[in-house]
Amino acid sequence: MKALTYHGPGRRTWGEVPDPTVRDPEDAVVRVDAVTICGTDLHILKGDVPEVTEGRVLGHEAVGTVVGTGPGVRTVAPGDRVLISCISACGRCRYCRAAVYGQCTGGGGWILGHLIDGTQAEMVRTPFADNSLHKLPENVTDEAALLLADIFPTAYEVGVRNGRVGPGDTVVVVGAGPIGLAAITTARLYSPGRIIAVDLAQHRLDAAKVAGADTTVNAADANGDTIRALSPDGLGADVAIEAVGIPETFELCTRAVRPGGRVANVGVHGKSATLHLEDLWIRNLTITTGLVDTHSTPLLLDMLAAGRLDTGGLITHRFGLDEMQDAYDVFADAGTSGALKVALFRT
Repeated sequence: MKALTYHGPGRRTWGEVPDPTVRDPEDAVVRVDAVTICGTDLHILKGDVPEVTEGRVLGHEAVGTVVGTGPGVRTVAPGDRVLISCISACGRCRYCRAAVYGQCTGGGGWILGHLIDGTQAEMVRTPFADNSLHKLPENVTDEAALLLADIFPTAYEVGVRNGRVGPGDTVVVVGAGPIGLAAITTARLYSPGRIIAVDLAQHRLDAAKVAGADTTVNAADANGDTIRALSPDGLGADVAIEAVGIPETFELCTRAVRPGGRVANVGVHGKSATLHLEDLWIRNLTITTGLVDTHSTPLLLDMLAAGRLDTGGLITHRFGLDEMQDAYDVFADAGTSGALKVALFRT
């Protein structure tokens, strides 16, 4: 089969690799019908994730059809359409028993496209299939479901839920890329008073308005004072969601929230960020971080099937699976291409 493989910083190849096989009784092999590229994949290609070894098939988000299972798999069978979660869960360790699947110590967690071969391929082996695959309702399309593999659970759990967004809150989302847009969409489920989106790119700010932001601010004009002034009482946001992953945006979030506010960091940071405790210690702030656990995926999938969650508008570019290299170029150059999320489909 063909797959996208990593060969050191800045080097990737679309070419032939061995077909995956069932290795463990709890494995499933899935034919990939739709797949996407994540910002984390770009971090890997920059060399920010040293655990990814040369020759690794990248990718951790896909929708597909089960083609084979091990004898220990009970809940999916060949022919089932499934969502492949970005997080694999053994289901037995202390973290999995508490639904903290991202910290699985039984061989799961974020392993696809990281510690084992991932989804940017014609087929993929998925460990712990009973806990890590989700059967898709007939009325949910591959494209709509694809966004529930990672970005919507991540934005919802690590951003909205960790930030404890509530009715009437002022919420600032710094970074209006795919994760930031998903955070805006899912924050609206809690009826905040207003949502402020901050980004440098006008096409992303426009997308934020469509997703439900009440106000947009160009990051070139954003500082703690300008954002605090947009809150009803001028004291700042109740919740700031960091969805970029650079020191400047994290520090902006800490300056934008009011005393007693919450900063929910979602962005993947490749460099150290300064925590100005000399200023923050007296302000009663709560700062959270996290890797997605995907415990919310069944809920989000139910809402999607019921028409209560809209994932439309985030996919801006579509490709055939064999156009993987072109898709990477478009996604990596979002400033020129205007790409938010790209999707690749089996043809």
